[in-house]
Amino acid sequence: MASSISAPSAAPGGVAKPPAKVKPPSRLKPNVPTKNTDSSTAAAVTWKTPMRAVPAQPRREGKSANPFQRLAAAALDAVEDGLIAGLLERAHPLPSTADPAVQIAGNYAPVGELPPAGPEDLPVVSGRVPACLDGVYVRNGANPLHAPRGGHHLFDGDGMLHAVRLGGGRAESYACRFTETARLRQERDIGRPVFPKAIGELHGHSGLARLALFGARSLCGVVDASQGIGVANAGLVYHDGRLLAMSEDDLPYHVRVTTDGDLETVGRYDFHGQLEGAMIAHPKLDPATGELFALSYNVVSKPYLKYFSFTADGRKSPDVEIPVDAPTMIHDFAITENYAVVPDQQIVFKLQEMVLGGSPVVYDKNKTARFGVLPKRAADASELLWVEVPDCFCFHLWNAWEDESTGEIVVIGSCMTPADAVFNESQDQEESFQSVLSEIRLDPSTGTSSRRAVLREADQVNLEAGMVNRQLLGRKTRYAYLAMAEPWPKVSGFAKVDLEDGTVEKFTYGEGRYGGEPCFVPRADGSGAEDDGHVLCFVHDESRGGTSSELLVVNASDMRAEAAVKLPGRVPYGFHGTFISATELQRQA
Repeated sequence: MASSISAPSAAPGGVAKPPAKVKPPSRLKPNVPTKNTDSSTAAAVTWKTPMRAVPAQPRREGKSANPFQRLAAAALDAVEDGLIAGLLERAHPLPSTADPAVQIAGNYAPVGELPPAGPEDLPVVSGRVPACLDGVYVRNGANPLHAPRGGHHLFDGDGMLHAVRLGGGRAESYACRFTETARLRQERDIGRPVFPKAIGELHGHSGLARLALFGARSLCGVVDASQGIGVANAGLVYHDGRLLAMSEDDLPYHVRVTTDGDLETVGRYDFHGQLEGAMIAHPKLDPATGELFALSYNVVSKPYLKYFSFTADGRKSPDVEIPVDAPTMIHDFAITENYAVVPDQQIVFKLQEMVLGGSPVVYDKNKTARFGVLPKRAADASELLWVEVPDCFCFHLWNAWEDESTGEIVVIGSCMTPADAVFNESQDQEESFQSVLSEIRLDPSTGTSSRRAVLREADQVNLEAGMVNRQLLGRKTRYAYLAMAEPWPKVSGFAKVDLEDGTVEKFTYGEGRYGGEPCFVPRADGSGAEDDGHVLCFVHDESRGGTSSELLVVNASDMRAEAAVKLPGRVPYGFHGTFISATELQRQA
């Protein structure tokens, strides 16, 4: 059974038309971003989204570049412009999954930074901000600093954080800032993108050429890859007094929220020298112990997968090498009270495919998906148990818990088909794409599994990006708040799913309005019911073609909008967010 509530642009909780079917991004005109706000205070983004590589621009040399490096840089730039972009890539049309005219069109296009805006610039256009919301909502996303010179996937953009400080029944500040990664700082100094884009550029022979070009730039000292190559654009977690921005290609970056609501990048964070390699963007924070559990995967050499954890005060456990046969895309995993649940699914990395002209990100249809069950505090993989779950690819897992009555481990995730829909082009992807919220049961005693759709077929909707009440992560939860990815890949609203009885309540943003991941914020004292709290999300009205967005506040219990705050700038569609309470902010490192 499903019910639905819509949010019109000016009257939350009222009646509005359902969102209209819109054309997918592949048919939209490239966006031409100028500024992030109607005012003149924003840092401007002046480049136009290109169909292919943009004309070469004069290089701005780094302060420490010597004559040899300047000469090498100019020569290598010429190789890129003339041979790679001008010959190898121009001869082959870009797939929609790597075409910047698709991937960063419309409200996927980047914006400039905004320093903190105060309450006078954050009008509540409807309703009232609940006084119980006291803290800062921060959301991560991809926001390329420079115009792409070749292929570009949405996931390739530089990380940008958008933060709204709430307190006293109002929005107190809004700011958006790049996470100052080593990659971003070097490319800003050089004046053009020079680091390879893992998904958008590394395809076929031109991808090999770009890898060789990056190697040459590194060898000549034009760029320094030793400080990391990541973009920090995907996940966020607050642990041990630090807000960490993450992407799975690098160490996390520590970002501090200032007293005036600004965002300052402290630097690349290796947990005081304990973390030597990359960490995935979805570590799991145990609400009972404060421990942080994480994975790291390697696409080149063994061990391909490692599992580890940190205590509440940041002390790292030894690595546990998880035995997998080949490098595998593992974007997310799950924890229960006593176990870690590690997926080993069909999206694998085969670098040799580039030699044959293909993508290194491959959907291996001959591989059977499986989930590994490992004691959370295991010292090695000797107690790891694999359970096969055929024809299952979950890009995200929302929760997991132990069913004491059956001895099974219950995993809640969204099963995506085609499994490689995020990475590779399909002729009928818009029509065939499905992301089915599923309950997966793993039986460690028999090594068998079962899987069922949580919603009835009549209520089926594509659900991707969201969360449960994180105060109950790893324990049984009844509700999940998930983005309705329709029309894919846009988000027309979010759903509150009752995982017990399979019912759903839908909150739609209104015609021409789209958003992203719903962020559930429980009551601060945690004393209420599981769904006692609010859902926060950024919403943009495409139908009005505006340059601003709104922060929407929805009551998580009755699914009615309580407030809409107009922001001084446009917030592009992004990835994952978190809420940091005022009490936690006071304890920042």
